[in-house]
Amino acid sequence: MALFNFGKKMKASCCCGSSVQKVNIEPACACNSDPSAYESGKSCCSNGECRIKSIKVLGSGCKKCHDLNEITKAAVKELGMDIEVEYVTDMQKIASYGVMSTPALVINEKVVSMGKVLKKEDIIKLLKK
Repeated sequence: MALFNFGKKMKASCCCGSSVQKVNIEPACACNSDPSAYESGKSCCSNGECRIKSIKVLGSGCKKCHDLNEITKAAVKELGMDIEVEYVTDMQKIASYGVMSTPALVINEKVVSMGKVLKKEDIIKLLKK
């Protein structure tokens, strides 16, 4: 079942006619530059061409929401990304994302988590997708 595009796999065809699974591993912050520069810890987002355009934490202002905001900022800093984490508390804006449970994490206007405080390692994995 491919609900919300989970479980869909990209297929590519080979020159022999068989289908192969296409694997595209790229860091979240590669900016079309050498991925080894990213892995060495150099920041490559200074030119504004990063694949990640926005990161938002949606919350009502409770402790869990503030915790997710701080953990997300720490994850962004650890990755060396030059992007601001926006904290949204306006309930109308939160509802426009279809979020019914806060805190929620939104990356590039897509809700990737809601209703729980993620660990820093989990946020880093989401940012590297």
